Amino acid sequence: MAASAVIGLTGGIASGKSSVARELIARGIPVIDADQLAREVVSQGSDGLAEVVRAFGAHMLAADGGLDRDKLGAHVFQDAEARKQLNAIIHPRIRQLSAERIVQALQTDVPYVVYDAPLLVETGAHKSMAALIVVAASPEVQVTRVMARDGLTQSEARARLAAQAPLAAKLAAADYVIQNDGSLSELQQQVAELHETLCKRFAHPTATPAEAEP
Repeated sequence: MAASAVIGLTGGIASGKSSVARELIARGIPVIDADQLAREVVSQGSDGLAEVVRAFGAHMLAADGGLDRDKLGAHVFQDAEARKQLNAIIHPRIRQLSAERIVQALQTDVPYVVYDAPLLVETGAHKSMAALIVVAASPEVQVTRVMARDGLTQSEARARLAAQAPLAAKLAAADYVIQNDGSLSELQQQVAELHETLCKRFAHPTATPAEAEP
């Protein structure tokens, strides 16, 4: 039986969204990662990278011929027009690749497919999905995690959080919320319970692939 639904997955910075995605993958659920697709569409040898070079110059390439993401990021961060130009290059390619990967995943024998993206609510893309999962954490926990992960000072970490869209908007759109302020085992338990709920909602048993075999 093919998958019947696409579920959105999103969350704030350092909320643990990637950890939730890994837990779902471990349960056999296909997770399509928009951030990974964004890297693919400008990978070495791609037409996306060629267009970026035409738009911003060969100095945006690293020594190995791939995109120097840090250099390009620093450039567009300071220039709204450059950001707009970059988005015009990569966003249509991400949309096309996303659609292809979703169609492929929906042909597999799983209860649902997950599309993992940070801006689902901001872009309104969640409205086309069967449900939305939001991973949340308290600001204090987010700051601590960002400091540890990126080597930032507390003020730098708080500035990163301040630059994000308010979590309240995501929570208002959520069908399911995973509150990730605790331990990994607590997160795993929440994901297990949510997975069972989603399997029941979309009419598949919760058996693992091994258990499902005759």
